[in-house]
Amino acid sequence: MTHHALVHSRIRSVMVVTGLAFALIICQLFSVQVVRAGTISAKAANELRNTSVLLAPRGLISDVNGVELARSVAAVNIVVDQTQITDPAKAAEITSPVLGMTPAELTALYSGTLMYKMIVKNTTPETWIRLQDTLASYNKVVLKQKGGLSKRIVGFFSERGYIREYPTGKLSASLIGFTNDAGVGASGIESSMENTLAGVNGQYAYENGAGTVIPGSAQIRVEAKPGTSVKLTIDRDIQWVAQDAISKAVKSASAKSGTVIVMDPKTGAILAQASAPTFDPAVKKTISLASIRNPAVQDTYEPGSTGKVITVSAALEEKKLTPTTVFTIPYAFKAGGTTFHDHERHATQRLTTTGLLAVSSNTGAIQIGQELGKNSLYNYLTKFGIGENTGSHLPGESSGILHAVKDWSDTSEPTIAFGQGYSVTALQATSVFATIANDGVRVTPTVVAGTTDSTGHYSPAKGQKTERVVSADTASKVRMMLESVVSDNGTAPAAAIPGYRVAGKTGTAMRYNDSCSCYRGYTASFIGFAPADQPKYVVSVTIQEPQGLHWGGSLGGPVFKKVMSFVLQAKHVAPTAPKTDSYPLTEAALSKAVLKQ
Repeated sequence: MTHHALVHSRIRSVMVVTGLAFALIICQLFSVQVVRAGTISAKAANELRNTSVLLAPRGLISDVNGVELARSVAAVNIVVDQTQITDPAKAAEITSPVLGMTPAELTALYSGTLMYKMIVKNTTPETWIRLQDTLASYNKVVLKQKGGLSKRIVGFFSERGYIREYPTGKLSASLIGFTNDAGVGASGIESSMENTLAGVNGQYAYENGAGTVIPGSAQIRVEAKPGTSVKLTIDRDIQWVAQDAISKAVKSASAKSGTVIVMDPKTGAILAQASAPTFDPAVKKTISLASIRNPAVQDTYEPGSTGKVITVSAALEEKKLTPTTVFTIPYAFKAGGTTFHDHERHATQRLTTTGLLAVSSNTGAIQIGQELGKNSLYNYLTKFGIGENTGSHLPGESSGILHAVKDWSDTSEPTIAFGQGYSVTALQATSVFATIANDGVRVTPTVVAGTTDSTGHYSPAKGQKTERVVSADTASKVRMMLESVVSDNGTAPAAAIPGYRVAGKTGTAMRYNDSCSCYRGYTASFIGFAPADQPKYVVSVTIQEPQGLHWGGSLGGPVFKKVMSFVLQAKHVAPTAPKTDSYPLTEAALSKAVLKQ
């Protein structure tokens, strides 16, 4: 082969090899750009893309008129990737003025190998913007320096968060409750309706460029679902009056605590439930296990004379007596081997059933209890809801204490007849009077009017359970009998409201003290309704361990008057016609009434 032929042969060989290599390159490019383009692009995006939780706001809690009682306000969580912070001390020095923490505190938070570390929870969006501006300004300066790229402060990220606000402060705090640092309901409605109020968190993705979120890169993968809002039956204005009245009464009496409940007897709706002392959900130092208790449903006590309403109602229903049946009422009366006394010494009297209720005679109530017998008395107590949860679904609600008849002692029947020997909550006691006000039908109490989901659909709360306890006739007679309690001859003239017929009952019960296993101190109460002839609302007042004066009529009566007066005016309840008939209180008055006929 000539020299020229050899050269041409080698050139052809190189061209073949080169052509094959070029073809392979073309195939590879086709594979990368066309066949596997989506896969590689997705892998690259995933390497640049982080995911984070998209927090959902809790539902709103409002009063019956839409006034906000608890709401979620947008906030920002500031977090860092510690692995991206090359100089924790310098980062702490630069960010300390913005975050309001010491350099030492921040240095400790920035140091480590965690890719997610919470620095500030639930701060304002303005703080995050200031932090970004501060870091941007610092990084702009260092980038001009030699080796500035490595001196940048990066690794800071933000998350959307929410702060729970309580616009009305202490108002309704024991009822509404509060959320803990994790945003979960810790007490009150916030706790009992956690599953309703809590939303469902979503997820978003964002591109991470050199330790910062690339603007415009965030994409929502799963939408957050806001929680369902809850409308309460509470009326903010009535709640305020009730809270103010009970707070002043507790302070004036140097009492341990106090509770006011306002209830619509026909629907079971609770318009106000105020307690004192209370706490401020926004001020952590006021929150303690003791302060967050809801005494209206968690504290139990022996009702005392308000319990006589059950005894009298049962005896009327069983036809054991009438409102004008005459009893001999001594100061002292022996029953079950024990001598019992009325609260004030008096000569033996001849009083009607109405009269002994008006003066709140223990010895008279014992005699009525004997007429009923143990089993009948127990049955009516249970029908009125004693010894069982009211069904309000308020967290921590107690059922009270009512022992089975087989466990009664010799003194159980007489003591239970006048309101001791069993225990109730303030809500249970209120429900008893609401039953009488509602023509003998017991309605389950409730604080929830309805709910509104994230789409704006409102669902009214389901109708409350009802149960007939006594006949309408019996309830009507008891209402008329209870009007005598607020008369000048009764134990609570301070509860009378000019222009309205008012009925109610006082209670002054000895308190059982677990620490000494003895009776020490008192529970003073007054529960009533108005107008007495056509009851619209029930108001109960309970004051625990008052110092000095401890009579239910003297302490509870004025609070009842203040709250009920406001309720009647706020709800535009017309004044009632003057009372034209009443049951006589004494045998002498009964005889005169008979002679007039």
